[in-house]
Amino acid sequence: MPREQGEKLIASNKKARHDYAIEKTYEAGLVLTGTEVKSLRQGRANLTDGYAYIDGGQAFLDAVHIPEYSQGHWTNHSAKRTRKLLLHKEEIIKLSHAVSAGGYTLVPLRLYFLDGRAKVEIAVAKGKREFEKRQT
Repeated sequence: MPREQGEKLIASNKKARHDYAIEKTYEAGLVLTGTEVKSLRQGRANLTDGYAYIDGGQAFLDAVHIPEYSQGHWTNHSAKRTRKLLLHKEEIIKLSHAVSAGGYTLVPLRLYFLDGRAKVEIAVAKGKREFEKRQT
């Protein structure tokens, strides 16, 4: 079977670009279980309420909804579990400094497959106020 090539978009968070001013973006891998990957290959995910955080020198993605795999059974995953992000140590340090500076948060923008591997694009973002949303 030939290996997957290119990028296949699974889900994007359009609301994040409206609600936040995006400063910088990072690409991160995800630690997933088998049924999560199968569910993502069906193109089912929701990033709307998701956010990322740094805890103990590791990055995590929380509140991203990946529905249960329809043909799974007792091995199915929970839909909104916390997932570990795979980033380099230097990137995690930069992200933690940006978030601790105040006013910034980490939001997921896109979830996609890149050459067969699940990736998420997270952004360091600052919340917009109501009049700023109207201007953009």
